Amino acid sequence: MSTDFHTGFIAIVGRPNVGKSTLLNGLVGQKISITSKKPQTTRHRITGIRTDEVAQFIFVDTPGFQLEHKNALNRAMNKSVTATLNSVDVVLFVIEALHFDARDQQVLKLLPGTRPVILVINKIDLLEDKGELLPFIERMAQEFAFVEIIPVSAEKADIDALPKAIGKYLPVGAPMYALDDVTDRNERFLAAEIIREKIFRLLGEEVPYSTSVMIEKFTHEGNLRRIFASVIVDKPGQKAILIGKGGEKMKAISTQARRDMEKLFDSKVYLEVWVKIKSGWADDERAVKSLGYGDT
Repeated sequence: MSTDFHTGFIAIVGRPNVGKSTLLNGLVGQKISITSKKPQTTRHRITGIRTDEVAQFIFVDTPGFQLEHKNALNRAMNKSVTATLNSVDVVLFVIEALHFDARDQQVLKLLPGTRPVILVINKIDLLEDKGELLPFIERMAQEFAFVEIIPVSAEKADIDALPKAIGKYLPVGAPMYALDDVTDRNERFLAAEIIREKIFRLLGEEVPYSTSVMIEKFTHEGNLRRIFASVIVDKPGQKAILIGKGGEKMKAISTQARRDMEKLFDSKVYLEVWVKIKSGWADDERAVKSLGYGDT
């Protein structure tokens, strides 16, 4: 390993639904952060790790900072964003190509002036006229003192320029994690996130915003993992939506989650999922903390 090896923390920030989690998964080379088209899919800081011959990149994917829902859940998530920005070596500020609105502006105001910030312009694959990109880059250069501005397509894995750019700003230091590690999160956490992703993806706009997942029991029996999980909702009507007619929705959620877990854990998985009602949990500071939100 090189004597001038670099290791550091990189925050990935931006408004909801700009592709932060897809970008993280692409940079790490494995799916460790859940994705969907619904805002606030990411609710925790997710650490992804990428190691090459010259550097170890420790990425922190944060919840999308937003101001719509004034409850304990969102206060905890917003706190996680601001805490992350003050404890990293480099910040990636992710926006959509040709889109910069008041929501992006709110995140821009949080960016530290004491750390290098790289502007990542995502979703360039969706542009009909690539000629519009250069004027947009020039406009964004006037908004903040970005050290780099890099257009990418996280969805198409067109992100090769990013690691090289980030590496220039990481401090010299030995790796903090094993060379083959891709995340610092344990399997219980990853299992809960996979279930939550399936809820978001399969229910679409029907999904109750105040939905969380708790792993009640997680055991290993040889090459079999037995996982028992509860989906926490706020109201009886939300429980009915999740279960679906004849239990079809929950069956589909469980089946797809189990398949993803088997692929991620490289083992057989036995999965049981129940739905529980916990009224008002998303606006209960203690309940939010007990479910791990706002952890840093």
